[in-house]
Amino acid sequence: MRSPRRFRRGALVALSAGVLLAVVGCESAVDRTTKGTSGTAEAEDVLLQPLGEPGPGPFTESTARPVPSPSVTRSPQEGDGSATRTVHRVSGALPGLYGGVRSEAACDVEQQARLLTADQDRARAFAEVAGVEAVQVPGYLRSLTPVVLRADTQVTNHGFSAGSTTAFQAVLQAGTAVLVDSRGLPRVRCTSGNPLDRPAAAKGKVTHRGERWPGYDPARILAVDPGVQPLTALVIVDTDDNTWIERAVGDDGGRDRTPADPPPFEPSQDLLFPSPARPSDPVPPPSAPSAPAPAEPEETECPDPSATGGPAEPPPGCPPPMEPEPDPGTETPDDFGEAPSDEPWGWEEEPGVVPEPTQVFPGEPDGPGGPDDFGGPDEPMYADADVPEPFAG
Repeated sequence: MRSPRRFRRGALVALSAGVLLAVVGCESAVDRTTKGTSGTAEAEDVLLQPLGEPGPGPFTESTARPVPSPSVTRSPQEGDGSATRTVHRVSGALPGLYGGVRSEAACDVEQQARLLTADQDRARAFAEVAGVEAVQVPGYLRSLTPVVLRADTQVTNHGFSAGSTTAFQAVLQAGTAVLVDSRGLPRVRCTSGNPLDRPAAAKGKVTHRGERWPGYDPARILAVDPGVQPLTALVIVDTDDNTWIERAVGDDGGRDRTPADPPPFEPSQDLLFPSPARPSDPVPPPSAPSAPAPAEPEETECPDPSATGGPAEPPPGCPPPMEPEPDPGTETPDDFGEAPSDEPWGWEEEPGVVPEPTQVFPGEPDGPGGPDDFGGPDEPMYADADVPEPFAG
């Protein structure tokens, strides 16, 4: 038995790999030329398919479990059907992506195999789309798992007409019975027996055609990506009592059981679509960081000036040492090395001698040269931003 922690870790991986991004207007999935049957066209044309309608070019009659036929409403005119939509890509391994009834298959797999193998042309066309040999079709179908879609899902559908297969883009209504593979990808639509594949990428504005059902929302469409690894069981939602079911891959529901390690969220929790932020919710202003309390100054022990052997630099916070009184009649030299004069300081010009300036100001080059004459084009005027002292007065 797996531990709850291990299941939660796997569920979070499925969620992070599943709800990857929302693509507005088109999908970035398998890109292929998709010319549909009557009533469909290129990848920019998407056919809406209610769960009870077989649609164009069915491979077989329906093998889906009978369900009440929903009422449908006609879509707007072609010109009004081109609306911006949002297709959300999810992982086929996401718990709760599919539903079903406990111990009951969503469609009859054995009947599906009999109907397909009864017609060699259809079996060959189906096998070509599925990527198997015609003789392998029954075994291929038995390896799939019957479930129902819990959200409107776009796929590449394939119809059979005049002995050949045609592909077209379709959105299948939630509740449609499908057969999915071990990576969670829908592979067969049970209402028509048509093989399915991942949706194609549209290169322009998408137009939805066909019949719209109650609750249809073009901003809530799924596109299923394959799970990272093959699964041994799918965790689906019981559509009768809204509980978890663990259904083994390739089983018709006879071995259904309650998961030993259920997902860490309720079946009713909507994880298939991101929750939009409500504009009415006020956004709290960012809290200003509180200023740290001023630290108490540490008391500095100042040395006794009389105990030192001479003038020394006092520690921070201590008063400077007192300068000794000069003896009368002596002169104290300044920084220039000579006694200060009572006369104003000025240049003593000698004939024919140009005094050297003690400071160079920007914009006053001392001679023609390169870009500047301050030590080279890449050398700053003052090293380390040491500005010279002003003239003494």
